[in-house]
Amino acid sequence: MKLNLDQMTTEKRNQSTMDLDTMTPLEVVTAMNREDAKVPLAIEPLLPRIAQAVEWAIRSLEQGGRVFYMGAGTSGRLGVLDAAECPPTFGVSPDLIVGLIAGGESAFIKAVEGAEDSREMGRADLENRSLNARDLVIGVAASGRTPYVLGGLDYARETGCHTVAVSCNGGSAVGEAAELAIEVVVGPEVLTGSTRLKAGTAQKLILNMISTAAMVGVGKAYQNLMVDVMQTNEKLHVRAENIVMEATGVDRETAREKISAADGSVKTAITMILADCCVEEAAARLERARGHVREAIR
Repeated sequence: MKLNLDQMTTEKRNQSTMDLDTMTPLEVVTAMNREDAKVPLAIEPLLPRIAQAVEWAIRSLEQGGRVFYMGAGTSGRLGVLDAAECPPTFGVSPDLIVGLIAGGESAFIKAVEGAEDSREMGRADLENRSLNARDLVIGVAASGRTPYVLGGLDYARETGCHTVAVSCNGGSAVGEAAELAIEVVVGPEVLTGSTRLKAGTAQKLILNMISTAAMVGVGKAYQNLMVDVMQTNEKLHVRAENIVMEATGVDRETAREKISAADGSVKTAITMILADCCVEEAAARLERARGHVREAIR
């Protein structure tokens, strides 16, 4: 049966940009900026649903599970990008937040023809990673009908996982396939059908919320500071010192000494200072507090 896209909002023409090809560069970017401003407003009513996804993500991580993003094309790339940012920002294993894109890693740079049309590939990608009931699977599909994502969500439901669908069309197939549907309808694109624009922005904002709020929920922040940041270059070493200084009020030399004593752990260094204890006690306090600094220093 031939695919019918006519009813999808993401495929409709934007009446305010019918003369896009006659616009000056300033007019084009003004139109894009005007349309982009609608995205947060479209997301706002869905915040309770996004918060539910965060709660499931926290529960999965606390139980030793993982969070999987699944998507194709732009949606898949956004999931891979969000997952890739978690290890350096929050000091977690790359196996904890996993981005899967139809066609594999090479599809991040160059589209793999036909990959998104395979339900079997979506299922296989999760099977190959030994999906279990403690995991959370989040399908990301602007159109809301990507077979790769549908195959993954179906398998995840069979496995007993919580499942979430993020799409940009109401009443989507992925929304029906998932336990929780987050359908943010941002309207037709400035360039018809180019869902890397408003739809992509909406998906990026939602994935930002899910991963950041989940990491905060499992103790990866103290106040609004990244206390598990990885120090892989000079800038990040300085950032780590700044975080300790901000959290505790000590000078840079003291911050550097405490981080060194804590074997590079910013979180442990902060706990040592605020709880006025040795590194061993700080580590024990953090373990009892499940990594939450605020609880560890009480």
